[in-house]
Amino acid sequence: MKRSLDILVLSDIHLGTYGSRAKELLLYLESVAPKILILNGDIVDIWQFKKSYFPQDHLKVIKKIIDMSSTGTEVHYITGNHDEMLRKFTDLKLGNIKLSNKLLLSLNNQKVWIFHGDVFDASIHHSKWLAKLGGWGYDKLIQLNNVINYCLDKMGKEKYSLSKKIKNSVKKAVKYISDFEHTATELAIEKNYDFVICGHIHQPQIKEVITRKGTCTYMNSGDWIENLSSLEYKNGEWKLFYFEENKEQILKNKIIDTPLFSLEDLKKIVISS
Repeated sequence: MKRSLDILVLSDIHLGTYGSRAKELLLYLESVAPKILILNGDIVDIWQFKKSYFPQDHLKVIKKIIDMSSTGTEVHYITGNHDEMLRKFTDLKLGNIKLSNKLLLSLNNQKVWIFHGDVFDASIHHSKWLAKLGGWGYDKLIQLNNVINYCLDKMGKEKYSLSKKIKNSVKKAVKYISDFEHTATELAIEKNYDFVICGHIHQPQIKEVITRKGTCTYMNSGDWIENLSSLEYKNGEWKLFYFEENKEQILKNKIIDTPLFSLEDLKKIVISS
């Protein structure tokens, strides 16, 4: 039986890259029934799209999202830096799917500000080629990590994350994450928002921040490359969801797979909408 949710927030899926865990995401999406689905940036990795890598599982994720929208789920697609080409279509609405750069919600008389977060990243705006090179390097690192984890799994040993190790050990990376969270929270407090939700840095988080100017809860939905995480809202409460921690239960209640469709089918859907 599917779990009903008031709101589901996903970000940084990076469909079209070798690191994207589309198969696991599809299993997760089959297990939930959200009233509102918020896709908070970097869903399709257009930066890496030229390498013509878009397997069946990635297509199935898109099909599943379209199916959810056609059966009543309100879908908000917020653009990120890896799918920034879509920003020229801001405020476009296709059926139950709306494209935007940010989203404001009112929940229980509290204001929620949702955006991807790349606006804080100077490297993207001033040295885009460097940011794209970093994205390419990250994808290669994930490919190497997948090979290592395959071997570890065969040996019966615990999986290992190279990128997490790097992020946690390099002072500059730790500072960047801290600065990102601090900047997002400070801005939200200045704008009198009670919650701010971001993606971009692939670091799932829920924490309350108190400053001299006020209080705000910072949240980040993480990613579907390493953390396989999301934000779920139900009965007035936000929670972080981790696929690996709930994998057995999801597989136990697995529903039939979403049928495959092609890119041509996707074009027809967009044209008919």
